Amino acid sequence: MPDSASAAVAEPVAEPVVSPAAAAPASKPKRQPRYHVVLWNDDDHTFQYVISMLKQLFGHPPEKGYKLAKEVDSQGRVIVLTTTKEHAELKRDQIHAFGADVMLSRSKGSMSASIEPDQ
Repeated sequence: MPDSASAAVAEPVAEPVVSPAAAAPASKPKRQPRYHVVLWNDDDHTFQYVISMLKQLFGHPPEKGYKLAKEVDSQGRVIVLTTTKEHAELKRDQIHAFGADVMLSRSKGSMSASIEPDQ
């Protein structure tokens, strides 16, 4: 009869499992390029129109809307939002679809807007 010490069977040693994510060095996810939504000045829309549009489309409070309306009036353009390209395109299109300023009879349509990369 074999002695109990010599009859012991060696237990298999489990190797640690390393996931591919753990093996790769930690890296930050790449951020999507950012784009500005630019509102362009014209003489066919009132400050009230701009303030109202910015509140409805962007959620800007009246104080910020007024500040942006003053800037577009004095500088000719103003950045109203910086976001992803797809979201910027949507917001530009919403500005273009907002319609004429009912306070001015000469207003025939929406304000102009464009998008540009955030350098």
